[in-house]
Amino acid sequence: MGIGKDLRRVVRGRAVGQGEEGFDHLRLAWNRAVDQKVSAVVEVADAGDVAAVVKYAAQAGLAVSTQATGHGASTAASGTILVKTRGLDGVRVDAPARRAVVGAGAPWAVVLEAAAEHGLAGPVGSSDVVGVAGYTLGGGVGWFSRSQGLAASAVRALEAVTADGEQVRVTATAEPELFWALRGGGGGDFAVVTALEFELFEANRLYGGRMLWPARQAGAVVDAFRKATEEAPESLSLWFAVVQFPPFPQLPDFLRGQSMVVVDVVSADGVTAPLRWFDEIPGRLLDTRRELDATQLGGICMEPTTPTPSRARGELLTDFSPAVSEALLAAAIPGGTPAPLAMMQVRHLGGALTRPGPDAGAAGGIAEPYLLSLLGPVLTREMGAVVEARQQAVLAAVRPHITGRKPYTYLDAGESSSAAFDSETLNRLREIKNHYDPKGTLRGSFPIEE
Repeated sequence: MGIGKDLRRVVRGRAVGQGEEGFDHLRLAWNRAVDQKVSAVVEVADAGDVAAVVKYAAQAGLAVSTQATGHGASTAASGTILVKTRGLDGVRVDAPARRAVVGAGAPWAVVLEAAAEHGLAGPVGSSDVVGVAGYTLGGGVGWFSRSQGLAASAVRALEAVTADGEQVRVTATAEPELFWALRGGGGGDFAVVTALEFELFEANRLYGGRMLWPARQAGAVVDAFRKATEEAPESLSLWFAVVQFPPFPQLPDFLRGQSMVVVDVVSADGVTAPLRWFDEIPGRLLDTRRELDATQLGGICMEPTTPTPSRARGELLTDFSPAVSEALLAAAIPGGTPAPLAMMQVRHLGGALTRPGPDAGAAGGIAEPYLLSLLGPVLTREMGAVVEARQQAVLAAVRPHITGRKPYTYLDAGESSSAAFDSETLNRLREIKNHYDPKGTLRGSFPIEE
């Protein structure tokens, strides 16, 4: 009997093995460039299904990997039973307590919609189609990180299934070591999280949007970005990017196939004074800044909402001096276009990220003031090589200003979890892994033991 048939006998949800109908589609990651050669896929119906899959895997000597939307996938899932948690999508908001209980399969869009009804928001990133669980368990660097810290620090309880198939509630007092590891350690190596309870915050004065200029204004815009970030309060987040828009017919004529420089901004309290630095830059083609509610946060960056093959790279910068920004622009947009890159982005960090509390979890905080990310499409192997070469050229241009550490959610396929943690944190995570999963039944996207 095949794995798919075995699993269908123990779960309520859908289980599909290699060679069975629907398998090739179900095994796909969000990033189509990542080939997940899994042994079976289970779309679980509830936490009981998760427990059943984990028990089956342990008895069969197999491993289990977990995904909701498929963001953050890697080839580490190869050979595993892939648990898809999209069915665990319940969301409950306790407005008086300012808390949300969210199933592990829910995307941020449904959480923000439920929270916005009460004038609240959660620690979302740049896209609301990303799953809450993967983003949060990986730390989560988003719009409110400067004022609230990493998303993982907002978590107060987790429902999970351990490597022996037991369903447990994990808090600071119940399984405290596991609670620490799950909040920033990526999650999947230590337990399968089926629900998260985390804090929300007031969002009655949100303001933000996107400003956009032709790429020839990159120097002036990055200059204004630097000045604005130097005086920005912790409630204000600014992200600078150079973007190559694809030649898609659904895009407006002025964007289709064009190279642009953009500044994306969100103010949690309506404070906008530092944005004056952008007002005198001529040639602005778009300005969507306005009062917002939480449901509109995911649309600011205009990120893709359908899966695509791509290669990403993220690095933390020690500074963003004129020398650094000039080197970045020279390497990223030679000839006035970032192609073959789709985007080079710099996020302003700082604020609460530099002050993690004693209970912050494995993610801790981020000392570096800026985060650089590079993204390029890889529709073919040849295109992948060209994108990789451009990314390496950009990184080489600012190598002395890169620390080598990066947020867990910025790891890309082929990278190691060791890049996300200092040695002390990494050793503690490995000890917790050995305690809770000595047989290696659970496997995260970036295994902690590697």
